[in-house]
Amino acid sequence: MKKISILGATGSIGTQTLDILREHPSEFKLVAISVGRNLELARKMITEFNPELVSVQEYHDCNTLKLEFPKTKFTFGDEGLVEVAVYPSADILVNAVIGSVGLNPTLQAIESGKTIAIANKETLVTAGHLVMEAAERNGVALLPVDSEHSAIFQCLQGEQEKTIERLILTASGGSFRDRSRNDLEGVTVKEALNHPNWSMGAKITIDSATMMNKGLEVIEAHWLYNMPYEKIDVLLHKESIIHSMVEFHDSSIIAQLGTPDMRVPIQYALSYPDRLPLKSSQRLNLAQIEKLHFQEMDVNRFRCMKFAYEAGKKGGTFPTVLNAANEVAVAAFLDEKINFLQIEDMIEKALSKHDLILNPDLSIIQEVDKETRQYVYSLL
Repeated sequence: MKKISILGATGSIGTQTLDILREHPSEFKLVAISVGRNLELARKMITEFNPELVSVQEYHDCNTLKLEFPKTKFTFGDEGLVEVAVYPSADILVNAVIGSVGLNPTLQAIESGKTIAIANKETLVTAGHLVMEAAERNGVALLPVDSEHSAIFQCLQGEQEKTIERLILTASGGSFRDRSRNDLEGVTVKEALNHPNWSMGAKITIDSATMMNKGLEVIEAHWLYNMPYEKIDVLLHKESIIHSMVEFHDSSIIAQLGTPDMRVPIQYALSYPDRLPLKSSQRLNLAQIEKLHFQEMDVNRFRCMKFAYEAGKKGGTFPTVLNAANEVAVAAFLDEKINFLQIEDMIEKALSKHDLILNPDLSIIQEVDKETRQYVYSLL
């Protein structure tokens, strides 16, 4: 039995991870979780799964839950995230938090020898060189949870890195894929959150609408698969049936297909190298679908994709700036402080203002992240 800890248990990936644990109680046991501020859902999880350790965001919430569940250990804040990440009895850490807050706990978990099921793409975007170096040094596996990276990971089983010609990430196009840039003036938060294919959290759904999500995935793929950016392509695929593809130097292309269900890549990361049945997932019926559609990605239409490629190729601290500026801008849009197109404007301004620092250590990354956020806040 594998013992699981989850950072971000109350979010979209976290709750779907718990679906997997429910379906396979003899395979997995939940031992530690972080739940942020969602005490209502946390109470249900504690009652159902009886984890040994629970971390919340606020100190007073920690005390509240201690009184209700005296047999459970509680902790809080950034230190609490690290406690969950390195919890001694856990075998696998599912990093499902949103944003760069997941970076330090991930590095600490790697140092403690945990297998990492990584859904927190910002960790690799912000400090991919540090994460991959630490994973290699400690002999730790990073197993992708994003559907696109899981697809590539599955396509590469039994293959050699030297035979890879290119990686092809597919993108649904998000909520506004059928709209021109002129049509994006005045779009609402509600419209942006209406994703046509996937059920995801608010931040990642907005990132999908701006295509920043796919840009971050390009940077993530660069680190996970040791691929130069020139060999990572993005293809618009509205049905989200082909989750990604790998082209090899003999011109063969291997693709991974399935219905849009995040529980499939989550379960594969948890069960790897084995596969478990997933009875609750809808089966793919290609005869019923009949047609699949593909379009070339227009980086002038989706400017965040262009920013991501540029930041990734420059390297150093530029991806840190890209991610930090995006997090603040998206939060501002969700709070209705800026309009949709201003997300791009703020990211562009932050990137234009920044002076590159190559090979940054963790302290420099954290400082650049902080300075970028302060700058974008000042634009508000």
